Amino acid sequence: MSDELLVVRCQLGEREAFTELVRAWHPAVERYVGRMLGGTDDDVVQEIWLAVVKGLPRLRQPDRFTPWLFTVARRAVMNRLRVAYARPDTEPIDDVAGHDATEGVVDRETLAGALAALPAREREVLLLFYLEDLPLETCAQICAVPVGTVKSRLNRARGLLRVELERKGYEA
Repeated sequence: MSDELLVVRCQLGEREAFTELVRAWHPAVERYVGRMLGGTDDDVVQEIWLAVVKGLPRLRQPDRFTPWLFTVARRAVMNRLRVAYARPDTEPIDDVAGHDATEGVVDRETLAGALAALPAREREVLLLFYLEDLPLETCAQICAVPVGTVKSRLNRARGLLRVELERKGYEA
């Protein structure tokens, strides 16, 4: 069933439709939040779904649910980042590279650490475009910027990610 139809059913008050919508989109929302914040944050995810419940009846274009959902998620993440940036920095812990059977996991951890080290704007476009597979136009709508800005942020983010991975000892 399409998201558009689920949204319309939700707007008509069908609880089962909302359950299906959450079931379909909850993993993507959790991934986005986890990667933007550098770890899972159930409070932010819950805040997003609460905002969706409150705002869904006012969504005028049900076919634009995906950009709207990620815009809601972005707002919640940015609010949390504002709070986090207001706190004093702690000393970073250097990653230790492993050379055993868990090396694949360490690489994922290194990548996650490198992503977390990127500025929020660049990390966001990488996550939306590459990990959530959203088109450039949708990324632009979510970030409230022109498509050209998304392209330049992607280009800058790839370069920053490469530098960060090299700093952590990763060799391509």
